[in-house]
Amino acid sequence: MKNLNTIIIGLLVLAVLAYQSIFVVPEGQKALLTRFAKVVRNGDGAVSLYEPGAGLKIPFVDKVMYLDARIQTLNSTADRFVTSEKKDLIIDSYVKWKITDFEKFYTANQGSFLIAEDRLRDKITTSLRSQIALLNIREIVAGKSSNEEEQTETGGSSKREQIMQNTLTITGPGAEKDLGIKIVDVRIMKIELPSEVSSSIYQRMRAEREAVARLHRSQGRQEAEAIRAKADRLAVVKIAEAERQAEIIRGTGDASATKIYADAYSRNPEFFDFLRSMDAYSNSMTNGGNVIVTDSKNEFLKYFR
Repeated sequence: MKNLNTIIIGLLVLAVLAYQSIFVVPEGQKALLTRFAKVVRNGDGAVSLYEPGAGLKIPFVDKVMYLDARIQTLNSTADRFVTSEKKDLIIDSYVKWKITDFEKFYTANQGSFLIAEDRLRDKITTSLRSQIALLNIREIVAGKSSNEEEQTETGGSSKREQIMQNTLTITGPGAEKDLGIKIVDVRIMKIELPSEVSSSIYQRMRAEREAVARLHRSQGRQEAEAIRAKADRLAVVKIAEAERQAEIIRGTGDASATKIYADAYSRNPEFFDFLRSMDAYSNSMTNGGNVIVTDSKNEFLKYFR
């Protein structure tokens, strides 16, 4: 019974030792072994770097440091930069990087991605700050200076592209040497003005738009007055022309009436005289008039005799 317990304990110890001796490197990662805080090397003095798959280590002595071998993205927080005009800009950027020297990365950053990214961020920010200080806002925002506008169609790179390329060229060798990482790409995502500057620019733009609006309203009132005066002038001309045409028509009508009266009188003067007298009597006795005072020899009442 005693031997059986000993065998079971031995088997358990062996199982634990076997479990502690085997490790698995996930896909997309690589692993280093550290022994007493030092990187384990092989017989040739090279670092023992384990690819994805299973590996062996000395249990309870070696520690496995898993490091992501894929391309990483460092999203920098928006920072304030000063241009050559001593004006502030808020610039947001990001960096693509990956580990190339795993031993250097471990020793320089204690195997911590946070430490590596903080140090990389400092390098990128320093490079950007030195380059932004040489350019004005127009060159940074528009991406080109005035003398480069003609080069755009011929393939000339913009100032912003130059900034990103220069940052990659300047910080790349140092990052690989000091941190064991390779900078794949540097990109400027967003360029903004500080809130206080944006507010003043907004107020200035608003004042300019209000001035333009006032100018348009003034021009509109001027054009409206011109249109109104033209319409009034045309109305006067139309009315005068209508009155002239009315007078012509009225004169033509009176002439025609006179001619008709003359023709009728010439055909039967006595009957025409009788009708005219009846009209005169009717007009004289309208509005309640029924008394006519005249000379007895007057021809007006000849048809009453």
